[in-house]
Amino acid sequence: MHYNDVIEDVGRVIDAIGVAVIVVGIVVAAVVVWRRALARREPVYNDFRHRLGRAILLGLELLVAGDIIRTVAATPTLKSVGVLAGIVAIRTFLSFSLEVEISGRWPWQKAARPDSEVG
Repeated sequence: MHYNDVIEDVGRVIDAIGVAVIVVGIVVAAVVVWRRALARREPVYNDFRHRLGRAILLGLELLVAGDIIRTVAATPTLKSVGVLAGIVAIRTFLSFSLEVEISGRWPWQKAARPDSEVG
């Protein structure tokens, strides 16, 4: 087994973990929201979106890590690095968009302090 084969396998494993995180996150979010809906607790929609968004964000981070490992460590050509840059840019945009959807603010903005802490 060659170095590049090991790196490719490691990248694929990290990709698989990223996909699994997203799938498990979808299932967990659906089960939690379904149970809350049956108990008539509110708001289930926002809770589902928040849980699902967090799972997708974590999965995207792992997918980017797998791409970086495979591209930079295994086949560092100018073309592969360019493709990686495009993939990372798209996934970063998706991550920022999801963060804004979930929290209502950009990742670099400070969270609003509750009124009880102000003063």
